[in-house]
Amino acid sequence: MNCGEFVELVTTFLDGSVDEPTELRCLVHLVECDGCETYLDQFRQTIAVLGALPGQNLPTEARDQLLGAFRGLRRG
Repeated sequence: MNCGEFVELVTTFLDGSVDEPTELRCLVHLVECDGCETYLDQFRQTIAVLGALPGQNLPTEARDQLLGAFRGLRRG
């Protein structure tokens, strides 16, 4: 697995939706790649912070803009 593949799978990896062989490939990649380990940690922190905001529902437009920004970072 390379970094691009991991970035594509990070959300499904975090929610446990990847199959076992893919999960193993992700885990092996994380052991070998400090950059993706940092990326995963940042994702976890973001989820923890956003999950801690009481009663905050992200409007669809804002959600789409954030997703677009994250996708842009992956290509950059």
